[in-house]
Amino acid sequence: MAESASFETEAPDIRAGRLNAAAYDQVFDDLHPPLTRHEAFVEADRCYFCYDAPCMNACPTGIDIPLFIRQIAADNPTGSAKTILAENILGGMCARVCPTETLCEQACVREAAEGKPVKIGLLQRYATDHLMAEDKHPFTRAAPTGKHVAVVGAGPAGLSAAHRLAQHGHEVTIFEARPKGGGLNEYGIAAYKTVDDFAQKELDFILKIGGITIEYDKALGRDISIEALKAGYDAVFLGMGLPEVNDLGLEGEDADGCIDAVDYIAALRQSDDLSALPVGRNVVVIGGGMTAIDIAIQIKLLGAENVTIAYRRGRESMNASAYEQELAQTHGAIIRHWLQPKALKHNAAGAICGIELEYTAQPNGKLTGTGETLTLPADQVFKAIGQSFDAHPLAGSGIGLAKGRISVDAERRTSVEGIWAGGDCVADGQDLTVASVQDGKLAAESIHRALMRIPDQIDGFAEAVLAGGISSPAEHLPQPDGSARPTAR
Repeated sequence: MAESASFETEAPDIRAGRLNAAAYDQVFDDLHPPLTRHEAFVEADRCYFCYDAPCMNACPTGIDIPLFIRQIAADNPTGSAKTILAENILGGMCARVCPTETLCEQACVREAAEGKPVKIGLLQRYATDHLMAEDKHPFTRAAPTGKHVAVVGAGPAGLSAAHRLAQHGHEVTIFEARPKGGGLNEYGIAAYKTVDDFAQKELDFILKIGGITIEYDKALGRDISIEALKAGYDAVFLGMGLPEVNDLGLEGEDADGCIDAVDYIAALRQSDDLSALPVGRNVVVIGGGMTAIDIAIQIKLLGAENVTIAYRRGRESMNASAYEQELAQTHGAIIRHWLQPKALKHNAAGAICGIELEYTAQPNGKLTGTGETLTLPADQVFKAIGQSFDAHPLAGSGIGLAKGRISVDAERRTSVEGIWAGGDCVADGQDLTVASVQDGKLAAESIHRALMRIPDQIDGFAEAVLAGGISSPAEHLPQPDGSARPTAR
């Protein structure tokens, strides 16, 4: 422990303004500059326009990717954007933050053949940016239905649900706990992925549909309740995300210098003066997901000298894609695998000055510590080991939970009639913006059918009618007890 003793006696080297003043203007420049019109044409020309496109099947929102690329190739970016936004109203943000390298672009035929997929994400951004620059909304509302839906959370799931419901003619009120909308798109996405206040621009674009009101600083369980929402609205959609951050479970992690990565990123995203943010010389990040990568790159760009990401398993087990891992390394962060936190080191004043890590192994598939340790100096230790759902606001509501999150069916209905949920707060969610958008869209369609008493489709019904197997559609309409009327034989 002689190595650790030297830094345990020193004050943490944390200070603001590690960069020169001019550097802050470009510190979080756009990670992927947008395509020019010529570049978009060239890239669109690479698409094979597959009939049964694997890229489309890999998109959680089911965007017709070959069609929107063909529309770009035909110099119709406005039509292309409408194709995208019809399935994913947050298509502009998803073009910036989606892990396309593990979704549509990984499924691209050119990726399999050449290792160089069509740049679907950049083409999607080209189209959606073009339409948003026109400052017109591409969709109009249906005639008012007289129904009013409450949405909890103005993140991707809530905004997606609200827009689709408004498009169907329903009135929507969103209750948002924070002073700004956008959810993780506003507070949690790395600054270099969404520049120029894009999250708020996209929010303003979505609200242009009309019929949507946002009540800010209104949190479920504090300012509103499930009972009040059920009583005051025709339907309720819950999309409040994951507000809690997982702890390391180590003694003394409430000390100065041990920081929730999500909270720091939120402060960074809302800061008017990046030079005022505290940045350590030596930084250790615990975790292996996107948040770990995002905080590591951003703290490095803000002037940290040594940034180490410690992850308890191997590279292939990290939730962050291989591309994102490489991105962190090219920005100067070091990723060390097979290490788990064992103890935090504190100086005489009680502040964090280092972290003891234990080497791990996975014999027979079970992760275990080997007993061998190393200690790294750390002025700041960032916790990025996942977020969790806060179920307290749902107490007494009867809403069922699974795996610590809200349990829903395929239509995103909860166990309580009249309440739907989607996004990161539901069980088995993918914790991706694009998946949250799809949840909101599916829930909105289900809510619309319920409010307007539109019968659910019966699988195989149309085929059976065409084949002459059903004499009358009325024979299969739902009965008062919920069963289907038996077919006469």
